[in-house]
Amino acid sequence: MSSLSELDRSESGAPALMLAAPTSGAGKTTLTLSLLGALRAGGLKVRAAKCGPDYIDPKFHEAASGAPSVNLDPFAMPPAVLKSLASAQARGADLLIVEAAMGLFDGASDGASSAADVAAALNIPVVLVVDCSRQAQSVAALVRGFRDHRADVQVAAVLLNRVGSARHGEMLRAALDPLGLPVLGLLPRRDTLALPERHLGLVQAEENADLAGFIAGAAKLAAETVDLSALVALARPMRPSADPAPVLLPPPGQRIAVARDVAFTFAYPHVLDGWRRSGAEILPFSPLADEAANASADAVYLPGGYPELHAGRLSSNQRYRASIRAAASRNVPVFGECGGYMVLGQGLIDAVGERHEMLGLLPLETSFAARRLHLGYRRLTALADLPFQGLGTGSRLKGHEFHYASIQHEGQAGRLFAATDALGDPLADMGLVDGAVMGSFAHLIA
Repeated sequence: MSSLSELDRSESGAPALMLAAPTSGAGKTTLTLSLLGALRAGGLKVRAAKCGPDYIDPKFHEAASGAPSVNLDPFAMPPAVLKSLASAQARGADLLIVEAAMGLFDGASDGASSAADVAAALNIPVVLVVDCSRQAQSVAALVRGFRDHRADVQVAAVLLNRVGSARHGEMLRAALDPLGLPVLGLLPRRDTLALPERHLGLVQAEENADLAGFIAGAAKLAAETVDLSALVALARPMRPSADPAPVLLPPPGQRIAVARDVAFTFAYPHVLDGWRRSGAEILPFSPLADEAANASADAVYLPGGYPELHAGRLSSNQRYRASIRAAASRNVPVFGECGGYMVLGQGLIDAVGERHEMLGLLPLETSFAARRLHLGYRRLTALADLPFQGLGTGSRLKGHEFHYASIQHEGQAGRLFAATDALGDPLADMGLVDGAVMGSFAHLIA
């Protein structure tokens, strides 16, 4: 991999590329982890980023690269912000790998805000991951279409995944040869290289008992089957952004108690980092370990996650419960997102129909026994003063909603947000506010 070390980065940023696919489920995340692990084992300092609002994949990136990942979301972040965040993420690294979301050109309802938009904004090449398990010569038509679809997006090479045999690989290479695109590797089907899934994503990295072993095995396969030097040589240096990474969501206080454990993991890295850069102190605590929120905190943040999987413990852990209620009684802002919002309610019914008492700070009952998917970007207008510095009534925000919970009951309380979808079509008002306690199903991005 000497080609990377020979790159002159004196006037340019770290080389970067995007790993994308025609569809979800093609193996992007596993391949991203494989490449991060293999390149890191080869002595490179690698960094990663994830397109879109995904909370789960960046934690896998962190495990494979040894450094935190970051979200690059073209719906909530204009190109200049994408550039500044990517530049900050790549600083000091040898290579930045950006993992796409869904299919390369898939985005919001109108197709905007796709991974392709991120690649165009950053001016980085795309390596297309193709699941070849059910095709042979047809791969050429698929790759040609993706290569030629947008002039501002360079599909520079392909990785062929789930190749059935040596003969299958030969057929695929022969079909792709006229296109002139490098085939960087043929990865065989391996049942052992499958991460467990939940809902529309992976089971969290923190819940994988042998993630290090999985990454090591995936990295070994990548080292054996992918031309890593050619991959590295494809990467294009990003021009460093002159602007610092912006604070997209101001902090809700100077000392912020943040719930952090496997029930409350869905906090965007760029949000927490922005709070720290604003001078705020993050005070993590674990509700599952029955830890109390720091009594000196002037704000409490309950991010999303999977409280429904741990509802019994959350219901019975008294120190955690008492600390949140005490903060609310002192008029300390308490803000919950999605899973954190459900925990602020009176009760949560789990998937088998058992009701668990929650904090009782908002008149809300939610259920997973009657599952219904809610998914999409949200444009939000605050209907009350928010705890985030400078965001009063009428402030406009962007976020994302993704959950299977259904609302069984909402009592008398103020509404938090007027909402539309990504296209601006009106939705029902979202969230509740009662004094200093408030929350909604939206994950705020900016």
